Amino acid sequence: MMSASREQEFTLREEHVRLCDLLKLAGIAESGGQGKQLAASGAVTVDGAVETRKTAKIRAGQLVECGGVKVRVLAAPGAAAT
Repeated sequence: MMSASREQEFTLREEHVRLCDLLKLAGIAESGGQGKQLAASGAVTVDGAVETRKTAKIRAGQLVECGGVKVRVLAAPGAAAT
C-alpha cells in the first residue's frame, strides 16, 4: 500500500514565514485563518514536534508536516546560509 503523504519545497522570500501563512501558501490550508486553526488543534509538526503557536517563525531548513503533506523550507535566494 502506498503512503498518502506527499512532499514539497517552499522557498522563503524573507528570513522567515509565519506558520499559519506557510500552511496557506503551501496549499495545505485554504486561508490563513484555517492555517491558524490547524496549528491550534495540534495537527501540525515542525521538525517532528507538535507546534501549536499559530505564528511560529518558520525558517530555512525546517520541515513542516500537516495532513500527510511535508513541506521542506528553503532559504530565500541570495540569503546567507544559517
